[in-house]
Amino acid sequence: MPTKKRRRSHFDRKAQAAPTAIPPDLLVQRTLAVDGDRLPIVRLSSVRRHPHLFRKLIGDVDDAAGPGDLVAVNTPQGELFGHGLYNPRAEISVRMLSFDREIPGVEFWNARLQRAVDLRRDMLRLDAVTDAWRVVHAEADGLPGLVVDCYGDVLSAEVFSLGMFQRSGALLARLGEILGTRHSLIQVPVQAHGQEGFLADPIASSEMPEDVVVDEFGTKFRVRFAEGHKTGFFCDQRDNRRRLAEFCAGKSVLDLCCYTGGFAIQARRLGNAEDVTAVDLDERAIELARDNARLNQQKINFVHADVFGYMRDMIANGRTFDVVVLDPPKLIRNRRELEAGARTHLDLNRLALQLVADGGLFLTCTCSGLLEENEFFRLLQTAARQAGRAAAGERSVTSYPLVSLQILARTGAASDHPVAVDCPETEYLKAVWARVTRLGAS
Repeated sequence: MPTKKRRRSHFDRKAQAAPTAIPPDLLVQRTLAVDGDRLPIVRLSSVRRHPHLFRKLIGDVDDAAGPGDLVAVNTPQGELFGHGLYNPRAEISVRMLSFDREIPGVEFWNARLQRAVDLRRDMLRLDAVTDAWRVVHAEADGLPGLVVDCYGDVLSAEVFSLGMFQRSGALLARLGEILGTRHSLIQVPVQAHGQEGFLADPIASSEMPEDVVVDEFGTKFRVRFAEGHKTGFFCDQRDNRRRLAEFCAGKSVLDLCCYTGGFAIQARRLGNAEDVTAVDLDERAIELARDNARLNQQKINFVHADVFGYMRDMIANGRTFDVVVLDPPKLIRNRRELEAGARTHLDLNRLALQLVADGGLFLTCTCSGLLEENEFFRLLQTAARQAGRAAAGERSVTSYPLVSLQILARTGAASDHPVAVDCPETEYLKAVWARVTRLGAS
């Protein structure tokens, strides 16, 4: 057992966890090779087999262990538990890379990247239907804190972990060699400052284009990297967009929180919808959505408006639609926002349900992973009850029409967003497909 002189309690470092200052050396890029012949050791106070090891699970840490370092992780008894990336500035102090004895070196990283590519190309055969797909899905691909999407000739990455950021340049270079792409973009979301204790400017390859046009089941979408959310486009809804089109022939469609028009355009182009209306408050997103409609020569009514105000106006006018899609942005980013985010989801669904024609289809989504599926179902049940009462107006509560939801399917993200069994947090997107009927209306 190492002496106390060589180790110090992890909790003594809590002052360093405050991300008030960002030392420049934190942002220096590293190679994928192992530094030296011995890794610093992090000893756990208790064992949890999960890619995220929080500060409360950490016992003693070698003095040599610095932010972003590859470390050996030991059990409280001193036995090797695995290897991970250490960050004393983060609440998730160790992000586990493996639970093996072998030290993760260049071959380890290459194998993880190749395995991720093989899933998308060899098993899922995404190349046959799209050139926009997720290549690396963080923990689900054994690369915690790293998300990479491929858009044609561009790899666009979002990095949530300091240790992974320090290796992101080397990882994307190797991934580009495997895929044959020419450009790359690495971005760090602003929440990394509070969660990981660092921020960094985007890192773009030379001659990185401002935008690219990608293909999804024959439909064209422009991806603008400076203005887009996340990596630039939402590949996770790809299969849901195609599935929705199957319900749209000759129908009226309303796409709420449409972003750049994915559901709306596929409903029109693949689904032959009679008329499509798409609403979003983001002016730049609506502008890009209009551009995407023009790319595909599709006529869609795009509305730049707050969806709450728009829905209330449509309800007041007695307007309904055969198909309604509600796909809001992430409303719950942490547990402190859980209650307020759930209320917003409830309000959105209550209003949206009043716009679905009797016998129509309602597709409602949440990308808030902290909102559990059972809670989402209870929320929809409440929303349906409140929607029925709202439709009753001044009538007796006993005579209000019952809004009934028949659940047709429950889906999630496309299969290039796999779920890790030991990290259920990787299953974040929930999509509920329901037939809406109104019973007992007088």
